[in-house]
Parts: sequence; structure tokens; C-alpha cells
Amino acid sequence: MASLLSSIKDHHSERRLFVGRVAFSVLLALVLLGTVVARLVQLQVFGYEHFAERSQGNRVRIEAVPPIRGLVFDRQGRVLAENLPAYRLELIPEQVRDIEGTLTRLAALGLIDEEAIPRFLELSRSAPRFKPVALNLRMTDEQIADFAIRRPRFPGVDFRPRLVRHYPDGEAVAHAVGYVGALSTEDLQALDPARYAGTSQTGKTGVENSYESILHGHAGFRHIVTNARGRQVPASSRDLLDTLPTDKQPAPGDNVYLSIDLDLQRTAYQSLEGRRGAVVAIDPWSGEILALTSAPSFDPNLFALGMSSAEFRALTGDPDQPLFNRAVVGTYPPGSTIKPMLAIAALETGATNLTRKSLCRGWFSLPNSSHRYRDWKPEGHGEIDLHGAIAQSCDVYFYEISNDIGIDRMHDYLDRFGLGHPTGIDIVGEVAGLVPNREWKRQRFGPSPEGRWYQGETIIASIGQGYMLATPLQLASATAAVATRGIRYRPRLVAAYENPLTGERTLTAPERLADVNLSSPFYWDGIVEAMYGVMHEPDGTAYEVGSDADHEIAGKSGTAQVFSVAQDAEYNEEELEERMWDHALFIAFAPLENPQIAVSVIVENGSSGSRVAAPVAKAVIDAYLGAGHAP
Repeated sequence: MASLLSSIKDHHSERRLFVGRVAFSVLLALVLLGTVVARLVQLQVFGYEHFAERSQGNRVRIEAVPPIRGLVFDRQGRVLAENLPAYRLELIPEQVRDIEGTLTRLAALGLIDEEAIPRFLELSRSAPRFKPVALNLRMTDEQIADFAIRRPRFPGVDFRPRLVRHYPDGEAVAHAVGYVGALSTEDLQALDPARYAGTSQTGKTGVENSYESILHGHAGFRHIVTNARGRQVPASSRDLLDTLPTDKQPAPGDNVYLSIDLDLQRTAYQSLEGRRGAVVAIDPWSGEILALTSAPSFDPNLFALGMSSAEFRALTGDPDQPLFNRAVVGTYPPGSTIKPMLAIAALETGATNLTRKSLCRGWFSLPNSSHRYRDWKPEGHGEIDLHGAIAQSCDVYFYEISNDIGIDRMHDYLDRFGLGHPTGIDIVGEVAGLVPNREWKRQRFGPSPEGRWYQGETIIASIGQGYMLATPLQLASATAAVATRGIRYRPRLVAAYENPLTGERTLTAPERLADVNLSSPFYWDGIVEAMYGVMHEPDGTAYEVGSDADHEIAGKSGTAQVFSVAQDAEYNEEELEERMWDHALFIAFAPLENPQIAVSVIVENGSSGSRVAAPVAKAVIDAYLGAGHAP
């Protein structure tokens, strides 16, 4: 049995097998250890610089530093748009256990808009949990004090300072200066990402928009050290920053100086209080806009600081359209305010002269027509010349001469004064208005009978009705051309801009446009004298306003129908809703010799240009010339 077991169990073979396995294991361990050592040598010796750089990149993040936006001043250096510190309420998601409950309690305290809670919840889920979510961009002093008392009840919620755009005169300058608002998707696609890194707002309207590239500046950057989660580490752990490139400081935007006179702007806005309308005042010898206001207006600070959903709905749903810039975008039938320009066309074409008289019986009819085109004065003006036709605004006189001028020549002469196309003012959004002619109607309505121009349409165009439309800005520019006897400049709002670091100022030069050249300078004298008669002669339409004026003012009233009145119907204002009343218009310039200001006024549904719009124009002129701007 022992010999059998001895033959089965081979101790020598087992020993050799064991020794072989041990040797293989040791060899394998040595190979693996050598591989690890080799890899460590490769990482820490040969690849040190490469991986140290990558490690540093994981710890150091470049953070954009937005630039300080340039300021906006009026022509006297008074601030129209500035940057002020404000406090906003923020929530850090990782520090708040019940975000929805916290937001609900904040809404109950009136600190946030309840309708915005779903949006805040989405932001807290989509953004890194250590990054704050802005809940209220414009905390009031009362809200800050109220929240400070309750802060222990809201862990993870706090208020922090930041710079925000502020408009000291708010509504009075809103349509000229414009406002800034949050960047939209369209803005991000159009703007330079590097220049706008870290920026959350951009100019939306007015000068803020048109001069965005000048006002914005250039973003800088700084290096910050973060931990593995991407959170910034305390300042004491930033020793690595000493080895990094120097941070780039942001370059602030340039300051912009407008040609607007703030006192005059306030006067213009206050003169329209409680009305819908616009006022534009311009320097005839440079094209500089002295005042540009539209009423009703809005507070641009609401957009800069953020507004609630209810506030935005109230603003956009207001039937008086406070966001609508009536001065630049609003188009209205110019009414009789075009008569001075149309008189120039009549004199140049020979349709009338300075001494020709016509009989005004209160109505006019075309040959072989029973239709009567009525004068605003039912009994008529009697025998009247061009001077009286302008001073007393005789419609019949202009009905007659327009029939001789023809619509195409009317169009050509009014075009010389800038009517019917944009003035080219340096803010976006301006509309062209309309001075019709035969070609325009053919293109508008095609070869059908609707595309034919009828003689009666020329008649009503002569008093600024029918298809004719103009903006208050266009009327002010045309009035300035009359004041200068045909010399024209492009209207502009920005007079200069300066580098805030060096103080270097760049002036914007006046841009001369094509002059209105006449065959005789006496025509200008005749038209200006007639416009003087509007304000200062007893039978002038605005004599009650101009009789006690401190300066010699040349003006022209206008009244534009909102709807047509049937041939035999009577216009009875008392039976109509206020929004169906006629628009009131007035244009003027002063002083008579060497004019310094030209003004246009539109008061929607104001009923009478001489009674309602003329006092506004006079108030603006008196405010400007009374402040020492008279020659």
C-alpha cells in the first residue's frame, strides 16, 4: 500500500511546480510594478509640464469682467443716463432645502413676482447649484429692510449690490435716450461674444441702441481659482494666481453728449401732460435736436431694473401706447402745416404769385362737378391773396392753386423739404411718411381703376389730407428749411462723445443736405412774412397765442381729420368720442431774423391746431429763447 502511495504522490514534481508558480508570480509582480513605475516616471518627469498645465486649467477659470457703460449727458453736461449701485435678491440652490417653498414664502412677502416662480425653479434646476439665481433685480429700501429682519428664516437667500442703468429724468427723455434691457437670443447672435462676455443688457431703443457700440465698451477678464466642483476658493488659497498671466481690465464705454437741452425737453414734455402727441425742436443751422418728446411716455428704469409680468402687460396693453415714439415713428396727415411749402411750389411753377387774389366763398368745386370741397370757415374768407391764405389758412385758395400745380409737381417740391422719406436722424426706427403721386398710386394699387389718380385727390392733398402722411420730426426739419431760406441739415441727437479715461472729446459735424433753391429770394420773404402773420396779425389763425409773445414767431397751424365727413354732413365734435376728434398740429420758428429754433407739435385728437398745438409751440420757443439762446 505504501509503495502504491509513493508511486502516486511525486513530491519532487510538486516542488518544481510550486517554485515555478512562485517565480512566475514574482516576475509578473515585477513587470506590473515596473509598468507602474515607468508610467509614474513618464507622467511626473517627461510629461510634467503638459499635465501641470492641464491641472492648472482645471483649477483656474477665466471669468469675464463686463465694462462700465458710458454715460449720456445733455448739451450742458447734465446727466441723462448713469450707472448706480442697486441691490438684487439672489438664491443659491445648493443652500436651500425646499426651493419651491422658499420662493412661495418670498412671494407672500411681496419680494418676488408670484408668476415668476416656475421660471425661477427652472433656472435653479438648469444652472450649477452653487451659482446664484437672481430673483429681484430692483429691491427697494423698504424691501431690503424688511428682508434683513427675516434673513435667518431664508438660508441660501441674500441681497447683493450691482451697477444698474438709471435715467434721472425717466419719462421726459425716454423716447430720445431710449433704454437698456436684457440680452435676447437675437442680440446674442448679432453681437460680438468676446466683447459682450459677462454682459446681461444692451441698448434697445433711442440713443442707447443706435450708439450701443460706443456706449458699451470692451469686456475684460480675471483668473479665479476653483475647486473640483468648479466653486471659487477663498482668497487665501489663491497663491497659484501669482504664476498666471495678468488680468485684463475692461475698457469702459465712451460718454455721449446729446444736443438735447434738458430744460427744454422737460418743458416740451410737461406741455403735453395729459395728452397724446409729440414735440420736436431743432436748431435750423446745424440740425441738432434740441427737444424730442412723445406723450404719454414710460419710465425707462423699469426695463433697466426689470419689471414684473403685471407691469409689462399694463405697459404694452395701454391703449395710449406709451412705448410708441410718436415723434419719429408716428405718421399723421400734416394738414395745413404744409401750406408754406406748397406755396413755394406754387410760386416756382407759376400757379400763383405774391399779389394774385382769389375769391373764397367757403367752398370749391372742380369744373363740371357738383362736389364741394369745403373751407374750414363756412362763410369763406372773401377776396384773399397768398399772404392772407397762409395767415388765415384759407383752404379754397390752395384748392385752386393745387389744381394748377398738379400732384406730381407737388410731390417733387415737398420732397425737396424732406417730406415723404426719412430724415436720416441718428436713431433707428424712423419711418418715411408719404407724399403721394401718380406713380406711387399705380405701384400701390396696380393697373386697376383704384390705381388711377383722380383730380379730387390732388385737391385734398393740398391741405395735407388724403394719402399724405408725415412724422413730427419731418415737419420740424421742413420748418427749419423754411427758417433758413432753404438751407438744410440732417437732424441728429448726438453732438459729441468722449473717452472717459483720457477725456478726449470727438464732435459730430453737421451734415449739410441738398438746399431748396428758388428762382427768387423774395419768395422766401413772402412766405416767412405770411407765417409771421399767423401769430401776430389780428386775422391770423394763432393771433390769440402770438399777440403777447415775447419774440417774433413765424408759424402755421394745421388740423387733420381723423375720419371723412360726408358731403352734406356737419362735423359736430360734441357728438363724437374724443379719439375721433381732429388732430391738432402746429409748426413754428423764431426769432424771425436769424432763427435759432424750429418746432413742430402734434396733439392727437386735439381738435384745433391754433388753440391747442400753438400754445405748446410757443411755450417751447419761449423757454429756449428766454434761457439766453436768442441771437
